[in-house]
Amino acid sequence: MNWNDLNLKDYQYNLPPGKVAKYPLKERSASKLLFYKAGEISHYIFKDIVDLIPPDALLVSNDTRVIPARLVFQKETGAHIEIFLLDPVEPSPLHEETLNSKGSCTWKCMIGNAKRWKGETPLTYFIKEGVMLEAIKKDEQQVIFMWPPLYSFSEILQMVGKVPLPPYLKREMNDEDKPRYQTVYSKYEGAVAAPTAGLHFSDDVMAKLQAKGISQEYLTLHVSSGTFMPMKSSVEEHPMHNEQVVITQSLIERLLEKNKVIPVGTTSMRTLESLYWYGVKIALGDAEFHISKMMPYYANKEKITLEESLNNVLSVMKEKGESRLLGNTEIFIFPGYEFKICKGLITNFHLPSSTLILLVAAFVGNDWKRIYDEALKKDYRFLSYGDSSLLIPDINSLN
Repeated sequence: MNWNDLNLKDYQYNLPPGKVAKYPLKERSASKLLFYKAGEISHYIFKDIVDLIPPDALLVSNDTRVIPARLVFQKETGAHIEIFLLDPVEPSPLHEETLNSKGSCTWKCMIGNAKRWKGETPLTYFIKEGVMLEAIKKDEQQVIFMWPPLYSFSEILQMVGKVPLPPYLKREMNDEDKPRYQTVYSKYEGAVAAPTAGLHFSDDVMAKLQAKGISQEYLTLHVSSGTFMPMKSSVEEHPMHNEQVVITQSLIERLLEKNKVIPVGTTSMRTLESLYWYGVKIALGDAEFHISKMMPYYANKEKITLEESLNNVLSVMKEKGESRLLGNTEIFIFPGYEFKICKGLITNFHLPSSTLILLVAAFVGNDWKRIYDEALKKDYRFLSYGDSSLLIPDINSLN
């Protein structure tokens, strides 16, 4: 495929503002579920998904946890400076380690009202007696934070940070958002946006999936703010977001056993497909786990099988004596991509002309238009707090 021929206008649709869900439903699993299977569309409630997933399928979910990444400081002049955490820099580029640091750390940030903050002037946030958070602008993108080492940075964020709701909700967070903008299985802190396909899973649904014998595994992709970046250019020119991923040995071993893999959300799908391409990189003599956005469209002339690729990754992990694999991906999945691992997808309904619409179109073809037309006609709720879908393009892949 010549991706330069891909026209963003073909992935546009009319999304009325009233269709955007601004608040979550009272019950997670009470959302609507559109079920697409080999061209056929039917409608359910999300809790029915237990009956729709084959018992020998493997569900793979993203267990990242959203951090309160918005920090609002007020200067003596009254000016408000908003600092939005993006990626950790020191003491480690790993979210887990930097969030556990005590006393000081440095982050790459977006700075709102930056012109009102001169670099030599620290910002201070009084938390409570004896506890003050100080921010020092290292440069236009990096901020050094300092605080009493009695607390971890994660604990400081819980005291002063705000949940970074998607900008299209156009509202401030409330107390309800703190638990609801997390999945019930969220575990590892680091995301600045939720893997929203997982928000529909309740403890009851999780228990019923387990009782049915449906296998469940987890990976971690710390979702970045780039997931909301609109596409304004061609696929080659669009600056695809780079995100940190963590994959376990047990997940890879389970993938070798199961061929009916259904990721929960586009983040899980991007991570799984990136895993395959990492195995290809190893075969080509490059063991660095970084998947560039266009790699799938240039590599793999040798047609490396999925089994070969996954075993390549396992070999590298065993050589290093590691049970967890750390990497980064900016993989861009758009029409013309050939899926290597994923046979189904659980996902919400996404913004027009977005990278996520392109991913869905790559997976189900032009039927994405029918799916979205049907969802609009049936009054589905859209975007992060909206309703869900289970997409299975090939009826034979999960039978």
